[in-house]
Order: sequence, then structure tokens, then C-alpha cells
Amino acid sequence: MKSILKSSTGKSFLVAFILVSSLYLMWGCAHGLLDVLNKHFQGAFEMSKAESGFVQFSTYIAYFIMALPAGFIIRKIGYKKGIVIGLLLFALGAFAFIPSAFLHSPVPFLIALFVLACGLCIIETGAHPYITVMGAEEYAAQRINIAAGFNGIGWIIGPIIGGALIFGSSPEDEMALAKPYILVGVVVLIITIIFALTKLPQIEIEQDTVTEGDVAAKNVSIWKYKGFVLAVIAQFLYCGAQTGIFSFFINYVTELEPSLTNLQASQLLGFGGMFLFLIGRLSCSLIMRWLKPETVLLTFGLLASICMVAVVLSIGKVSLCALYASFFFMSTMFPTIFALGVKGMNDKQTKKASSFLVMGVAGGAVFPILMGAIGETHMGLGFVLPLLGFLFISYFGFWKSRRVAE
Repeated sequence: MKSILKSSTGKSFLVAFILVSSLYLMWGCAHGLLDVLNKHFQGAFEMSKAESGFVQFSTYIAYFIMALPAGFIIRKIGYKKGIVIGLLLFALGAFAFIPSAFLHSPVPFLIALFVLACGLCIIETGAHPYITVMGAEEYAAQRINIAAGFNGIGWIIGPIIGGALIFGSSPEDEMALAKPYILVGVVVLIITIIFALTKLPQIEIEQDTVTEGDVAAKNVSIWKYKGFVLAVIAQFLYCGAQTGIFSFFINYVTELEPSLTNLQASQLLGFGGMFLFLIGRLSCSLIMRWLKPETVLLTFGLLASICMVAVVLSIGKVSLCALYASFFFMSTMFPTIFALGVKGMNDKQTKKASSFLVMGVAGGAVFPILMGAIGETHMGLGFVLPLLGFLFISYFGFWKSRRVAE
């Protein structure tokens, strides 16, 4: 652990790594809450599955809109100040749930989610590249997978807290939707204060050239590199697949096992699926000591594709187990795609590339609506879209493996 958090000069980034990893936990919790909101909105506001997908749309479209401005902010004022601005927007969006609770309409909640997600976009645009450069480049994928493990913890906490406070409240409780976000907002403010008061290292990557295959040039456009372009596409498809699977987990499980309540399904999501998601992220940081990240991505992409075939077929407990297993296999995809997408870039290119890779999160705005429409009468059919996404991710892992081999 110590070796992957040290620079070539022996400088340690342990404290900074721990603090930035706490951000991964908080935005994991925020995203985990969305999966509870999706199902709750279907009942509370009489929405169809496709309409409830706007919960995810209002969140993930913010990544598309804010990604480039977020990158500009990070480049102009640095990682730390940019992340503090993101945290303040995160808290503002969370506390906006309080007035929204009294307006008896989904629109104010969707606006609050958009503001919250704008903050998350800035945080992620700064945190991801910051983690990748906290030490030697060969350990970048391991570092980001370890940090993403904290994100996995947040994904567990979110559905559990959301399910307990939202599904566990009485129908007359107007503040049911706001309660988990008030809690999140308070914690975010505390982290913001700690982050602002802590001295963090400014990291500049010394190299000013990048090399990919036979191409090497100073300040070359990031769009000249096929690996980066494929990474942006893979990230868009992954985020769409992940968001769609998480969003309709409760729908799928309750359709497959009608005896389960929404609260029980949300607990299965937290303790079952999200726990495997966490184990996957933690174990992959160890697996990558022996296998190259691109090999892991290829293997897990293929296995996740097989799982989706079983889910689409909806064959009882086999499909349910396959759905659970997919959480493990897709766990490493986001951080690994990100690390492979910026590999070999200098500091300026890394910050710019980060904006576009984070923009790929907008896939989460598209997939839930499409999956909801396709799976309106039979949810299993909607999982065809994640299947296609995982197949492309497998291709990206294969392409990167071939390039390394050359």
C-alpha cells in the first residue's frame, strides 16, 4: 500500500489519498439513494418505469452539462479549491430537498438532484485524476480501484439508509424524501470544512510528452489517441449499464419474486448487490498485482455479458444470481476505464481528458429511460442495453491488451 502512494522522490500521499477517498464514499452514497428514489417515485407520483427514469436523467445529465466547465475550474484553480466548490454545491442540492418536500411535485426534487449532481461532477473531475497521479503511473489503476472501494461502501449505505427512511416512513410523512438528504448534506459540510483546512500536495506530472504506439508529440490533442476515444465511449456505456441495473434492480427482483416488498428489495440491493460491488472493487486492486488492468477489464466484461444474458431470459433464481454476480464483475469497470483512458498523458492532458471521461457518466441519463420503456411490461427485456454495453467494454479491454502486447 505504501509503495503505490509514493512518488519517485519518496514523497508520501497517504493523508491526501485517505481524504480524497472519503469523497468517493459520499458520492457513492448519493448515487445509491437514487435507486430507492426511482422506485418510490413510481408509487408516490404515479410514474411509469420510463418516467421514473428521469430521476437518473436529472442527475446524470448534469455530468454532461457540467463536465467541461468542471474541467475548466479544476485547471484554473487546482484540485483542492475545485473540489471544495463541488462539495458546497453537493450540500446545497442535498438541503434543497427540504423545501421540495412541501411542494408535492417531482419537479423540485429533480431540480435539487440536478444541483447536487453538478457538485458531484466537479468533485469527480478533480478526484479521479488526482488519485491517478498520487504516485508511480504503473500503480494508477490500483490506486483508483482502492479509492473506488470507498465508493462501493457508499453504494451500500445509500440504499439501506434511503430504504429505511423513505420506504419505512408513513405515507403522511412529508419529510420522508428529504431525511436521507439532510443527513448527507450535514456530513458533506463537515467533510468540506476538513478538506478546506487540510494542506494537500500540489501534483504536477513532470513529463510533457505522451506516447501511444508509434505516436509521440508535445501537447498533442487528446482526440488523436484511439485508446482515449474508446475509453470515453466505454465510460458512457458502462455508466449507462450500471445506472440502469441499479435503478431497476428493485423492479426486477419484485417482478421475479412477487412476495418481496420494496423495503426488502432495497435491503437486498444494499446488503447483496452493493456488497458484491464493494468486494469486487477491493479484490480487483489485488488482482491487478498479477494481471494487467486491461486483461481484468476484458475478462470481467465478458463475464458481465454472460450474466446479462441470464437476466434477460428471466429464468428464476438463476437470473437472480446472475444479476447479483453482475455487480461484482462491473465493479472495477469505471475506475479501470478511467485509468486506461488517461494513461501516458501529461498533467494538462490528464485534467482535460478527465472532463470528457466524467462526461461519459451522462450514459446514466439515457439508459434508465430507455430500459424503463423497453421493460415496461417485462423488466428483463430492458437489460438488453447493459448487455450491449458490456460487450463493447470487453472489446475495449481486448484492444488495450493487444496494444500492450505490441
